[in-house]
Amino acid sequence: MKLFFIIGAPRSGTNLLRDLLTQFPKVQTWPCDEINYILRHGNLFSSSDEFSESHATYKVINYLKYTFKKFANSVNAEILVEKTCANSLRVPFLNKVFPAAKYIFIVRDGIDVAGSAKLRWTGKLDLGYILKKVRFVPKTDLFYYGFRYLGCRLHRFFSNERRLAFWGPELNEMQCIIKKHSLNEVCAIQWKECVEKADDALSLLPQEQVCRLQYETFVKEPESELDRVLKFMGVEASKNQLEHAVLGVSAKSVGKGRLLLGNDEVQNLENL
Repeated sequence: MKLFFIIGAPRSGTNLLRDLLTQFPKVQTWPCDEINYILRHGNLFSSSDEFSESHATYKVINYLKYTFKKFANSVNAEILVEKTCANSLRVPFLNKVFPAAKYIFIVRDGIDVAGSAKLRWTGKLDLGYILKKVRFVPKTDLFYYGFRYLGCRLHRFFSNERRLAFWGPELNEMQCIIKKHSLNEVCAIQWKECVEKADDALSLLPQEQVCRLQYETFVKEPESELDRVLKFMGVEASKNQLEHAVLGVSAKSVGKGRLLLGNDEVQNLENL
């Protein structure tokens, strides 16, 4: 089994990329959006998603290798693609657990991301989404996450900004950042930290282990960019297969976050 991690900040096209790749034979992923619950097992009480190599203990490595292999076998995957945005903060951890894995790093304009992420921070409950993810919570961790999720939702009810207590990758000192900055600024900082930490860590890996993408280029030239990623993965695709795969890809979201935020807030975030 070949393993590929899609690395990117939230709202950067990671879902789009994963869904395109898994249209091809023998390329599989988990039947839920992210598996942060699995990846945090053994580090459950860590204060953030920023894991170093030291978090990859012998017990954690064995658990993750076993869990990934078991799932890959269950879906007959020759290539397994995993997309959890918090992985942007812990590439060294992943590389220690899975030294043969490769990475697809996608980056989107941070202002567009901030405008989009704000909607998620203030989003309503999506029960179907939650139930899909609950299936993959380690049983011993269920109570912790249930209690934490309830607190997150109650925070939204009482918050002046009608926002969740947390959403997306959790940074070190996240609560201090939230107290000090507006929600738009929190979203921008979250993007910045995810991109910079991922870029720094991936730059230390051998070049053949990393494929880099720009979201804006990908959605404007989806056929050629998808072909480039598939070749990196060792997947052969015909022109007809590529054309069919990218039929729903559109560049309509480029600039949407900037428009939503307005000129003054865009300037504020760019300064930040």
